[in-house]
Amino acid sequence: MIVFKHLWLLCLLPLPLLLYFLLPAFRQKTLAVRIPFFSLAAEASGAKVAAGSQVYRKGVLDVLLAALVWGALVAALAKPVALGEPVTEQIITRDIMLAIDLSGSMEERDFPDQSGELIGRLDAVKGVVSQYIAERQNDRIGLIVFGSRAYLQAPFTRDLASAEQLLNDTSVSMAGPHTAIGDAIGLAIKHFESSQVTDKILILLTDGADTGSRMSPSNAAHVASQEGLKVFTIGIGDENGEGQYRVDFDTLRKIAATTGGAFYSAEDSDALTNVYQEIDKVAAVESDLPVTRQETSLVHWPLALALLVLLVAMLRLWASAHKVRALA
Repeated sequence: MIVFKHLWLLCLLPLPLLLYFLLPAFRQKTLAVRIPFFSLAAEASGAKVAAGSQVYRKGVLDVLLAALVWGALVAALAKPVALGEPVTEQIITRDIMLAIDLSGSMEERDFPDQSGELIGRLDAVKGVVSQYIAERQNDRIGLIVFGSRAYLQAPFTRDLASAEQLLNDTSVSMAGPHTAIGDAIGLAIKHFESSQVTDKILILLTDGADTGSRMSPSNAAHVASQEGLKVFTIGIGDENGEGQYRVDFDTLRKIAATTGGAFYSAEDSDALTNVYQEIDKVAAVESDLPVTRQETSLVHWPLALALLVLLVAMLRLWASAHKVRALA
């Protein structure tokens, strides 16, 4: 398939005809021999006397050669290219909202890292989630942080570096000391309203139980289900703890089941990494992405045609000049 990158330049093709019909003929004064008996000589010879001008008309072949050169040059300026066959590939593209718990209990240093050393829960989460964000090349990422209230830390974006930086800027209790799981889900629902994708995913991580949401987690999960939002829940911490230090696995399971997502628990950094990888596989949605067709420039062909026609015209001129000299 051949296309022109600058198709509008083909409008220049009729320009010589417009100039020929619209512009006046070129006139040039030349020296002439004046004789007093010109009219008598013309009358005697029967020649037709007209104004002192002469129009030199070109042959049909000359006009055709000039038209070919002009057409070839215009075609070259329009940059013709040959397009290869379109190629499609399967990619994963989604809008993913991450909801991270910043309640006071996330400061507990009881979460083993990959070397077995105990680190703060939030520090472990940041390390794993930062890597997860960096690998989302075809997805849009959003970030919600929640404690006593839920806040949008980063709207949906493909600027993964900025989203990762905003995650690293978070700190324990910056959203309040308590845990508002229902409000975090409600905020995610609100911001998914502007999303154009059909597969909406919320990954919610918490180490506690809901202690102060204006919307209960159960109601928020039902609304999310109606809006087509799948919620994948991750629980870290002690299920047998007390107060804000007890993670409510049962509620997290119900949220995931209601919305068509899945529930996971993680006891260390390796397990948390595996959880995010597993969610990525389960929530994968493949779609066709058209790849740019291969372009092959064809500019050299019209230029070569123009050069060939010019060579033919020059040979004709040379042959005519040589014939005149031979007759002389």
